[in-house]
Amino acid sequence: MPADLPTTTDTVKSTPMSITDTKRTLPPRAGLGLKPQHYDAILSSEPDVGFFEVHAENYMGAGGPPHRYLEAITARYPLSLHGVGLSIGADRPLDRAHLARLKQLVERYRPASFSEHLAWSTHDTGFLNDLLPLPYTPETLARVAAHVDETQQALGRRMLLENPSTYILFAESTIDEIDFLDAVAGRTGCGLLLDVNNVMVSAVNHRLDPFAYIDRFPAERVGEIHLAGYDETTDEAGDRLLIDAHGTPVKTDVIELYRHALSRTGPVATLIEWDNDVPDFATLKAEADRAEAMITAEAARRNATQTRAA
Repeated sequence: MPADLPTTTDTVKSTPMSITDTKRTLPPRAGLGLKPQHYDAILSSEPDVGFFEVHAENYMGAGGPPHRYLEAITARYPLSLHGVGLSIGADRPLDRAHLARLKQLVERYRPASFSEHLAWSTHDTGFLNDLLPLPYTPETLARVAAHVDETQQALGRRMLLENPSTYILFAESTIDEIDFLDAVAGRTGCGLLLDVNNVMVSAVNHRLDPFAYIDRFPAERVGEIHLAGYDETTDEAGDRLLIDAHGTPVKTDVIELYRHALSRTGPVATLIEWDNDVPDFATLKAEADRAEAMITAEAARRNATQTRAA
């Protein structure tokens, strides 16, 4: 860990364990992002899926068909709520109105998990429709930890913080990304969402080893994993450039990295993200089934190891 990483004596107040929701957790199975075009198919066939995840901002309206469908589906399946607009890393106070809407949504559906991104998307001029990266500095660490702590206090529950996909690195960064995430979790009591596709995207873009990243990631803090497809192009130097696109099946190299991640985390809830050019439900279900088989295989491997050790 870098020498200038602040010690815990400099941190914000840790999240009290009393607000940590330990009774409602996602099952260690594969889940899918819930899309409106699949509402009817899900309700009519009740497919064998571990859970569904929605973007919180898509359900912040007071009522209407989206809520009627979500209520019907969450009566049958665990729900993961994934935020994309809280702007945890912004150099400004959290939007209290947005946080209040999020709190209402959490109270309405009591999701098994809530997660957000290590990113920022707001500025004085308004909301930017992107998840933008942060410099990893002591000042940023203090701000992110304070925002995570404020969010958890407002929601009355533990949240998960997701590692980003990045395309640039900041010269002013003095803290390694994994150390940064681990420090935020240590200060606030939050968990981590390990997005394996983001690891691959960032590693290729910055010429790093994705398996080494997974080896160093604090596996004991992981409450959910994300998988998605990336797009590929080249930069001005002709080198590979990956884009976190969420519009294709999960690539083979990401699947192999996921297998390695499971060997460290053990069986854990895993979401298939497919947000663009969304296919039919059968195609999504096949992606979930592939991840589910890998979760089951890892559980069997661990059981066999424990049996031999006994």
